[in-house]
Formats: sequence, structure tokens, C-alpha cells
Amino acid sequence: MPEPIKLLISIVERGRGSALMKLYTGRQVFLHCQCPGTGTATSDILNILGLGSSEKDVVLSWAAAGAAERLLTDLDADLRGAAKTTGIVFMLPLTGINNLVASMIQYKTDPVKPEKPEKKGEEKMEQSDSSLILVVCNRGCTDAVMATAKAAGARGGTTIRARWTGIEDLESAYDLSLHAEKEILAIVARSEIRNDLMQAINEHHGLRTESQAMILSMGIDRIVHL
Repeated sequence: MPEPIKLLISIVERGRGSALMKLYTGRQVFLHCQCPGTGTATSDILNILGLGSSEKDVVLSWAAAGAAERLLTDLDADLRGAAKTTGIVFMLPLTGINNLVASMIQYKTDPVKPEKPEKKGEEKMEQSDSSLILVVCNRGCTDAVMATAKAAGARGGTTIRARWTGIEDLESAYDLSLHAEKEILAIVARSEIRNDLMQAINEHHGLRTESQAMILSMGIDRIVHL
């Protein structure tokens, strides 16, 4: 039976995305998409933490579940230094994908050998209790949205520029005038604060405010900090 397909999202320092994709390809994670992003931390905080620029590479990678799991396990152990960057990598479940894409991923992935029985006392990596929250808002409103998110318990986020299309029906149905130029704010937060965080953003920055934010969330399977 074919393995499920997972989505890996890697948010790393600008300029390290290409090297990371090469590293992933050597671990049977072959299919990638890279786009630029910007971290929300101020320059003062970055200097204190020694994290360099707020400019980020965001890499989306699709892989068979077994290959994705092994990659995250290795990134959390032997491969941590090989990544040569700071950042975060997390895995999301998919509910659907093109058959041809899934077949291509399965075809290039070596069969997984049966795992050895877990030894007594051996540590098993825990699943994530975090969620990915995506806030699509008008350009120029990200700082205000992030300030609200931090007040609700978020630690930081990454922004990606975007553009809404096909919004005419939505404008007509809800008597709205929507801006097409958008930014997507991606926030990884503990699941226990997810609802309060989303409610706070919607209350202060929802569709009928200046930010015109649309908010959604999804559970994260596993997460690794580089």
C-alpha cells in the first residue's frame, strides 16, 4: 500500500534554502518549492540572539511519510550540524495531492525496511503539540497583527508576500472592498493557545477591519529546531 505524502516546511536563513534542498534530496526528499520570507523579530533581538538577518528562505518539500519522518529524526540528531543554518522545520499531513505527483514521489523513494523492535529504555521521539496558524492580511498590516499575536502568546512568525485572486464574488456576497495585495503571516504556536490566538487576531484584524485578515490553522505532526 502506498505511503501517505507529507508536506515539510523549512524556514531558514536567506541563502541557505538551496543547500538545504540538496541535503534533503540526499535523504529521499526530492520535490521542493522555495520562496522568500521575512521574519518578524526586530534587528535588536536578532543581534542579541546572534541569528543574523530577518530575511528568510521558505522551502516547501513533499515526501513519502517514511522519508519525511527519517529526515526529521536525522535533523534532530546527526544532521543538525550539516544544515549549517538556524531555523525551524516542521511536517504537516496532507488530505489530498495529484495522483501523478504522489506516484512520482513513491517511485523515487526506496522501500522502507522493517524497523527493529524498540529496546527497553530507548527514547521515542514525541509527536508535536504545535499548530501552524496562517494569517492572510493586507500588506503593511503584518506588524500590527503580529503584535496582537504576541500579546496572545505567540513568539514570532514569518511573512510571505502574496496576492489574492478571484475575490470579486466574495466582495459582492459580503459587501466588502478587498485589497488584492496581501502578506501571509505564518505562526507556529502551541496548540493550547491556538484558539485564543486566532480569536484575538480575528477580533482586532478580521475581514471588516483595516487588516482584512483571513485566519486558518492546521496541526503539525512533528517539529525540529535547527
